[in-house]
Amino acid sequence: MSTKHATRGVIFIHSVPPPVQKHVEWAVSKLLGYRINFEWTEQPAQAGMNRGEASWTGESGTGAMLATAFRGWEHLRYEITEEPTATSEGGRWSHTPGLGIFYAQTDLTGNVVVPENRIRAAMQNSAGDPAELQRLLNLALGQAWDDELEPFRYAGAGAPVRWLHRVG
Repeated sequence: MSTKHATRGVIFIHSVPPPVQKHVEWAVSKLLGYRINFEWTEQPAQAGMNRGEASWTGESGTGAMLATAFRGWEHLRYEITEEPTATSEGGRWSHTPGLGIFYAQTDLTGNVVVPENRIRAAMQNSAGDPAELQRLLNLALGQAWDDELEPFRYAGAGAPVRWLHRVG
């Protein structure tokens, strides 16, 4: 891997059925080109599920490729982060079985960045209705994904975890 466009990120598997864990590790390792081992622990938010996380390094765009690799794995709840580089934006991919996938550009500190045109469209489409403007901005921020994933982000006392916090 060249270091010109190298970046890093974290894969947070918030819930996975135990029989699928090795398949997750295999898929991620194959995509990255090196072995990844998640430290799996029980997921207290959903009986019978586990959670795990792993840091990764790769070329810009690897976060999108990881999210694509998980496409169709309907029982997974996950988040993938990718840090920005000098030539690329950062990103966060969030997935839940009920909502599907959400992507957001992120800044240097991990805040979701909503493009100017999306904000202008929300203002125009809300037609002055504050409740509709709030709904459209919440959609742009991925609020529904944050709401659904929040209980799964808490790993329980003593479990290894990197905390993801809602911003705003």
